[in-house]
Amino acid sequence: MTSRLEDILDRVARGRLTPAAALGELRDYPYCDLDFAKVDHHRELRKGFPEIIFGLGKTPDQIARIAREIVRKGSNLLATRIEPDVYRRIRAKLPRKTAYNPAARTLSLKQKTAVTGKGRIAIVTAGTSDIPVAEEAFVTCDILGNDVVRVYDVGVAGIHRLLGEMDKIRRARVVITVAGMEGALPSVVAGLVSVPVIAVPTSIGYGASFKGLAALLAMLNACPGGVAVVNIDNGFGAAYLASLINHL
Repeated sequence: MTSRLEDILDRVARGRLTPAAALGELRDYPYCDLDFAKVDHHRELRKGFPEIIFGLGKTPDQIARIAREIVRKGSNLLATRIEPDVYRRIRAKLPRKTAYNPAARTLSLKQKTAVTGKGRIAIVTAGTSDIPVAEEAFVTCDILGNDVVRVYDVGVAGIHRLLGEMDKIRRARVVITVAGMEGALPSVVAGLVSVPVIAVPTSIGYGASFKGLAALLAMLNACPGGVAVVNIDNGFGAAYLASLINHL
């Protein structure tokens, strides 16, 4: 939206666009009212990235209409928590190059491809079962304009696997750690790196893990400094925070 607004103002300044025509192009600024939703086109100007669609609770038609409106303005598209059956129902209604990641349950479309982050974000998982949450973080970091590296299945059950990847992890500017069970991975990683660590507890584990609550509490009580914790299974939230840090 920022580049579009700059283009309109530039054309007015150069006399290539009349003020009346400019007002016509800006009729949906700062938001477009779709009756059931008000798509916030001003958000990219305020936050640096356009509105992101949270799919749960929305009908397939609502998701498709919001997505088309975001793409119509020339912005990148990201929609999270899109179940496979929902994607199948709306696939034909989406722009042709829209990508679906079934593990992450995300829809995405890059119309602006520049990497604008200052460094790299590493996404580290304890186990293979944590990958869906990590993939949501990966897609989010990627479309927010970051260089991202995945380091999967390096949990404390075989800590030599983590130590074997530390050179790669230490080159990151921010590290996202994703773990279920007892949630020990963020504390271990934070004790080995000098950059912020964002911890994501997952709902993976046996009964006493209480669907991620045990991992959440363990991460909140992390001993090393520099660990921030997001909610259970919130790969998107971790990625958005990591991107903000990486763009500072």
